[in-house]
Amino acid sequence: MIKVVLIILLVVFSSQLMAQDANLPIIPTSNGDNFVVIAHRGASSYAPENTHSAFKLAIEMEAEMIELDVSISRDGIPVVVHDKTVDRTTSESGEVGSFTLDELKKMEVGSWFDKKFGGEPFPTLEEVLAYTKGRIAVNIEIKTEAVSDQAEGGVVDKSIRLVREAGIENEVIFSSFDYRVMEHLEALAPEIPKAILYEKSQSGDLTPSELVEKYNVDAFNCSHRQLSEEWVQDLQSNKIPFFIYTVNDEELMRTVIKKGAAGIFSDKPDVLKQVVENL
Repeated sequence: MIKVVLIILLVVFSSQLMAQDANLPIIPTSNGDNFVVIAHRGASSYAPENTHSAFKLAIEMEAEMIELDVSISRDGIPVVVHDKTVDRTTSESGEVGSFTLDELKKMEVGSWFDKKFGGEPFPTLEEVLAYTKGRIAVNIEIKTEAVSDQAEGGVVDKSIRLVREAGIENEVIFSSFDYRVMEHLEALAPEIPKAILYEKSQSGDLTPSELVEKYNVDAFNCSHRQLSEEWVQDLQSNKIPFFIYTVNDEELMRTVIKKGAAGIFSDKPDVLKQVVENL
């Protein structure tokens, strides 16, 4: 687990980047020092999820990391969207993968949340990474529906290429509920940090530490509802950082932090930061 301690805090930034922003996290500890505040789909309580507005607001709120979801367009471009379809966040309907990027760009993804966000463009992963570099770390979750059985040429491969082209291998962490993604990532980019999202049907009876070892990942992510005392003991005894989603209640934030979580995913990164600062 030396790799975990040295790499994962998800964001082991270079000394040059640290000079740009001394507040970027290095390595979290069990007592909350360097705790990672992760803006879930951006600051999504205040702006439409998975949009430039939500991500830039998270940066303004001084979150240490944003979490976003990546799927792929019909013409093979990694795009940022949570759902399998565009129905909930646009005025159109249909699966994300049935539209080309040009077609997605004709949709707006803000009005469903609030009319003042009308005209919010459908973001691509490349666009987001262009302004996060050196400013905030990024948790890239690859959506199951975007994954094929082939690693090369798919969403995993293309997302890795974008990260490498931007030169931010140490500013991102990949995650997924699809364990094929973990295997693809290990094959294509073993140097990039990754976290496994607990998924019962694929995990069987494996403990968190056994999952981490099996897929050679750097951290374990799960819901606060899943986090048992047995899991906490297993993770801590094996020195595995764990990150918990999605927590918006202040008292629950405190409880999760006291259990030793290295970070929390929240729609309210400003509230979480305040809780951390007041502990």
